[in-house]
Amino acid sequence: MFQQVEYKGSTQEQYQLLFKQLEALLEGEPNQTANLSNAAALLYQFLPDVNWLGFYLYHPADNELILGPFQGLPACIRIPMNKGVCGTAAYHRLTERVPDVTQFPGHIACDGATQSEIVIPLMKEGKLVGVLDIDSPVHNRFSEEDQTYLEEFADLLIKYL
Repeated sequence: MFQQVEYKGSTQEQYQLLFKQLEALLEGEPNQTANLSNAAALLYQFLPDVNWLGFYLYHPADNELILGPFQGLPACIRIPMNKGVCGTAAYHRLTERVPDVTQFPGHIACDGATQSEIVIPLMKEGKLVGVLDIDSPVHNRFSEEDQTYLEEFADLLIKYL
């Protein structure tokens, strides 16, 4: 059974505890949907000031991202490659950290409350699996430090997919 903990100490110490929790949740579970679901729930309860967090999975046959496990309000189901923040991050295989979504050309507004967003590509053996998408109702919510640790979270997660 999952025990919610209080995250104390430095940002690094808090994220290190999060990483240990992620590994404990996913260790030995081969099902991708279960692992993505638990990863989304864990990260959503960890991050303050987040209104949506989830995964879009890449479907090469359709060359688009399709909604996967998430936490938050119902979301856009399909996102074309190179469209919006998610499609751009997936297309370029690079993290997109957007301090103000109204300034991002072609932003897809799935939740009108979203003010800032970070999207991290999920890569396994050089191939795109999908993206981790995190939205916030706060402008400039995600720092460079957040980006570094969230990319580490994604790298750890991909080992279990």
